[in-house]
Amino acid sequence: MSTTLSTVSRPRDVERLIAGQATSDGDGVKLTRVLTQPLQRRLDPFLMLDAFGTDNPDDYIGGFPDHPHRGFETVTYMIAGRLRHRDSAGHEGLLQNGGVQWMTAGRGVIHSELPEQDEGRMEGFQLWLNLPAKDKMSAPWYRDIQSADIPEFTTSEGVTVRVIAGASHGVTGAVQREATQPLYLDLHLPEGASFEQPLAAAHNAFIYVYRGELQLGDTVVPPQRMAILKNEADRDGVVLKARTATRALLIAGQPLREPIAQYGPFVMNRNEEIFQAVEDFKAGRLAV
Repeated sequence: MSTTLSTVSRPRDVERLIAGQATSDGDGVKLTRVLTQPLQRRLDPFLMLDAFGTDNPDDYIGGFPDHPHRGFETVTYMIAGRLRHRDSAGHEGLLQNGGVQWMTAGRGVIHSELPEQDEGRMEGFQLWLNLPAKDKMSAPWYRDIQSADIPEFTTSEGVTVRVIAGASHGVTGAVQREATQPLYLDLHLPEGASFEQPLAAAHNAFIYVYRGELQLGDTVVPPQRMAILKNEADRDGVVLKARTATRALLIAGQPLREPIAQYGPFVMNRNEEIFQAVEDFKAGRLAV
């Protein structure tokens, strides 16, 4: 499907560029933490973005054995490879090329994410999206979205847009959330192509370039960099231009403006709730 672009009359500028931090998680899985804890308030409601991509099985073969979560949502998007997930409630699914797992941890879940391959490339992203205080102790929820079920369209300039969450140019994404109104687009831009996306002025937004190079106003965003977009009341969206064939994530959302208390895989509003989460986990009550 081809669509005509909406007009952005006053595009946002780039506030700053962020280089992710190399780290490891799970059983030694190597990844880049793009959105780190010090940026959580600036990019509210988003808590974390990890990017992983390697052709070396030693970097991912251990996967992510059983681990807990409480108080937020995880969005895992696979670009390449296969990842089997299982949880304490008996849910199971397989993430494959182009697929998404959207998990609401709510009051608590213990799950594993393990590769179903011992060679080849593994690449993808995991985004943590906060829950409002009223929903933090809600029942856990899962949705596995296969690649063919993610709405997408192609613009007149040949830009392919995969709409994981929110809406873009009249195309409604696979998932909607009322409280945080997340927009999650995977953009594939040919060299020289432009793309415009309207954004609410109050929403926090960022772009992560994982292939190629983008131009945003006077700023060049190189590969493996995140561009945080400025929040200005008179700006109505973003305009991107690909300097070469480029792939990038565009992510935006309505800030919750609530206190954030985090200890590892638990994200609540008050320290007392974190202490309770740790106690519940140790006592075997977290995922009951």
